Amino acid sequence: MCGIVGYVGSRPAGPVLIDGLRRLQYRGYDSAGIAVLDTNGDLSIHKRVGKLETLASAIAGRWPNGHEGIGHTRWATHGKPNDVNAHPHADCSGDVVVIHNGIVENYLKLRTELAAAGHSFASETDTEVIPHLLEHYLSENMELAAALGQAITRLEGAHAIVAMSRSEPGTLVAARVGNAGGVVIGYGGGENLLASDLPAILSYTRRVGFLEDREVVRVTATSVSYWNSDGRPLEKQPQEVPYDPVSAAKGTYKHFMLKEIMEQPESMLNTIRGRVQFDTPEVQLEDVPLSKQQISKLRRVVLVGMGTSLHAAMIGRHYMERIAGISAEVDNASEYRYRGPIIGHDTLVVSVGQSGETADTLAAMEDARRKGAPQITICNVVGSQATRLADGVVYTRCGLEIGVCSTKTFTASVTALYLLACYLGQARGLIDRERMGGLLEPLAGVPYLAGEITKRAKEYEHLAHHFFRYSNFLYLGRGIQFPVALEGALKLKEVSYIHAEGYPAGEMKHGPIALIDPEMPVIAIALKDDLYDKMLSNIEQVKAREGTVIALGQEGDEDLAAKADHVIYLPRMSPLLSPIFTAIPLQFFAYHIAVRRGCDVDQPRNLAKTVTVE
Repeated sequence: MCGIVGYVGSRPAGPVLIDGLRRLQYRGYDSAGIAVLDTNGDLSIHKRVGKLETLASAIAGRWPNGHEGIGHTRWATHGKPNDVNAHPHADCSGDVVVIHNGIVENYLKLRTELAAAGHSFASETDTEVIPHLLEHYLSENMELAAALGQAITRLEGAHAIVAMSRSEPGTLVAARVGNAGGVVIGYGGGENLLASDLPAILSYTRRVGFLEDREVVRVTATSVSYWNSDGRPLEKQPQEVPYDPVSAAKGTYKHFMLKEIMEQPESMLNTIRGRVQFDTPEVQLEDVPLSKQQISKLRRVVLVGMGTSLHAAMIGRHYMERIAGISAEVDNASEYRYRGPIIGHDTLVVSVGQSGETADTLAAMEDARRKGAPQITICNVVGSQATRLADGVVYTRCGLEIGVCSTKTFTASVTALYLLACYLGQARGLIDRERMGGLLEPLAGVPYLAGEITKRAKEYEHLAHHFFRYSNFLYLGRGIQFPVALEGALKLKEVSYIHAEGYPAGEMKHGPIALIDPEMPVIAIALKDDLYDKMLSNIEQVKAREGTVIALGQEGDEDLAAKADHVIYLPRMSPLLSPIFTAIPLQFFAYHIAVRRGCDVDQPRNLAKTVTVE
């Protein structure tokens, strides 16, 4: 979740950039940088590893003299945090500079291609291929905006990119690819701004525009022009956003829940950032201090959580066993300590939560601490009680989740548990470099794939409008998808007040099948995995009893389409990471049903965001 700011106008650019980056500090921590095109036509670049204030102190009193610039705060994906790897990055000539939020999934291929063409690289980052691509297209006499439009056609993954060039003074260009990085344009009087989020620009203007997928914008002090990636001009009008903090935080979305569902590509990218080395496959968890010796002595993992976090923990159990090779079990935190669990120094307790203040989870952690078990917590809130009780933390870095119904924290928690399992397996010596590469490579594509799924929101809305009058739903899943069935049912209950149950599909004949009739829609998660044939059999059993089936399946699955009444198609994906993607359509489905039924989506009746009493 890197912070991005751009400015062109009459003010000195440096202070504006630093001010904007301060308002986006929650989006990046390990380094910061600015580039200003000065009045002599030279690029003045300042970059520092560490917090933003390190950079601000370094340039205090000697601000670069210019009225156009770009700034960035970084969370690393490729390349360790240092001055060289900090953004902005330049091309060979130093003519073009770029800042970037995203992962260039095919950067090794592009870097090899560009190096063979004579380009030299200064950093270890994936971002640096972008200014070199721009340099290549600019050499063909393209303007900067056209060059960026061409460059994004070569990039795999999801991105937000801002660039400027000495050859086009007074001009900034930006592009968005996928849904993992936003770009907002601020319309001022005689000045315009670019940013990755509204807080960076609201001090200057409330008239804003937003880039959609594969759109390019060219910004000067007095004009804003848009194109699609094919170079076709687009007509867009700025919109006025309210200045009050709540409305500004909600942006253009009707509800926080919808906003937070849409933020998931970026929130998962934030969870991954700085923790994964893709070129030399490795997971680094900065706040997990357990030594390899401690980890090697572990014989068991116990995962605890409540509600949505419990469902994430259930998926984490699969990861601990299948990736880290450690026996694992899952407990509801409210029941855990009452059964007198037998744990000790060889049991790792992993607690999962959003706030880090849930009373039952904290009580389970206290019990584990008394018994001497090492603990790691998955949490979204820095400094919460859970992070103080645990020996180590994997922060999900989702930013504030305001909707009571957890969405982005669920998928980020699953991502964090995947990273933790890889980290433990790596420390135990069970995962060699080749296997680690196979486990981590799909992570690079998670933000992009999640973005592709969120693009289909209208499809899920249409389906919800067809089913919002029903009073009961049954959700079925097997294996790693069973917790998603539970989570999907929970979401529907929470926000629409419809009775819904999640079941392991193999359990259907042991009771739930008696409920199936035309008034009981069944949602079946039937991806092409090891349990696919069994899920098809379960669907046939539902249809034999005149049940209506909504199936989640992979694109091109004609067998599933022939059996189900409705199919939600998903892109092909890593089976282990698939719960991240199957959860998103179910969140949309619950949201749109609740809206159609007139429910208070962000504050459902009888529910609180954090349960701080037993």
